[in-house]
Amino acid sequence: MTETANNPHILLIEDEAVFADAVCRHFRNNDFQCTRAGTLREANELLRRLHPDLILLDMRLPDGSGLAFLESLHNGDAGDVPVIAMTAYGALDDAVAAMKLNALDYLKKPIDLDDLLLCVKKALDNAAVKRDLGYSRLREEHAEVRVELIGDSDAIQEVRQQIRQIGSVAGRTKDAAPTVLVLGETGSGKDIVARMLHRHSERRDLPFVHVDCASLPDELIEAELFGHVKGAYTGAHTARTGLIEAAECGTLFLDEVAELPLELQAKLLAVLERRVFRRLGSSHEKPVCAWILAATNRPLDELVSQGRFRADLYYRLQVLSIKLPPLRQRSDDIAPLARHFADQTARKYGLPRPRILDNTLEGLKSYDWPGNVRELRNEVERSVLLSMGKPLDARAFRLDKEPVVHQLPTPEPPVPERSLADTEQEMIRSTLNRTMGNVTQAAMKLGITRMTLRYRMQKYGIQVKG
Repeated sequence: MTETANNPHILLIEDEAVFADAVCRHFRNNDFQCTRAGTLREANELLRRLHPDLILLDMRLPDGSGLAFLESLHNGDAGDVPVIAMTAYGALDDAVAAMKLNALDYLKKPIDLDDLLLCVKKALDNAAVKRDLGYSRLREEHAEVRVELIGDSDAIQEVRQQIRQIGSVAGRTKDAAPTVLVLGETGSGKDIVARMLHRHSERRDLPFVHVDCASLPDELIEAELFGHVKGAYTGAHTARTGLIEAAECGTLFLDEVAELPLELQAKLLAVLERRVFRRLGSSHEKPVCAWILAATNRPLDELVSQGRFRADLYYRLQVLSIKLPPLRQRSDDIAPLARHFADQTARKYGLPRPRILDNTLEGLKSYDWPGNVRELRNEVERSVLLSMGKPLDARAFRLDKEPVVHQLPTPEPPVPERSLADTEQEMIRSTLNRTMGNVTQAAMKLGITRMTLRYRMQKYGIQVKG
């Protein structure tokens, strides 16, 4: 048989050359790769290079004990590689010690080669089941959360109608799901729109996978999205399922898609156009069945004109679009939203149901809410937690704008007039200059997330070259 990179790879650690040659030959004749190490030192060197799928380990070797190797393996980076122990001595204490160190099985020599082959196949099947369980946990982490758009304003009713119409045409096959772009300011509820689209489609009982493109480091986002095969890069000791693959035929939501690096935008475009992808390090293409939704708070047309977002990807994403209005443009929804968040917080923490005074609701409606619904939710939650069961008034919401005057005993020397915004802008510009325009490094130095830095840059009109 001809070995290929996709065949399971066995590392045989055995000092008896005749037996080792017979084992390797038998495995190669049955579509396995097999590499032999005659000593523990050689085994450790091969382990760093090969990343085998399974280890066959003799317990007595010229330069040490198999138990010592098992212990170092168990405590090291390759601790998830299954091991089958072998010995000509059959000592019970060795068998018990090996199993405690996570050896899957313990075989006594002489070993029938067909029995050994069956044992290895069973061990690899068990390892595959463990990977599937990890994959299932990944799906559960991205399970759908029941959410709704609260409010009855004309703008929200129109968004709901769009969600129902688009959801009704998103079938379960890869060719029956138009790409949707959700637009809106930070905190306006773009993720809620995406989840509602999923729930109103025929894919509602399939996975919903939310990918926050702004929170993933540039050096990891490709592996997170596409997954990787074993050995694709340093540290990739096992294969990993990417988020595109985890979505199956459900929904993949790319939140803040404008934050993707340009080189990854090209790969995303290929996924949308050809409906296939490849794991990192693999030459095998896999079909993409998921319905792909995207969202951004950035003006993509401006980014395209600046060369910071691919025009072809922009047009491909915008097959259908939903524009979510900011909270200040639907002030009639503020009161029902505030009551909803207040009741939600009370239930969550086991507190009495709070009452929001009417004049307080009017004050909430007059506020600009730059952080939109997210800011309102956080402010309501804070107020409920600090209210101690009392009715929520304007002071509880920090909406009392009456200035507090402090009488100073002696006048302070005059200082130059300089606003907080001016200081913040200067800090951002200075840090970006020091990092040569690298937004990720600048955000780390400033102690904020890249998404927060991007928001402030947009707010102040700060741009970086490149």
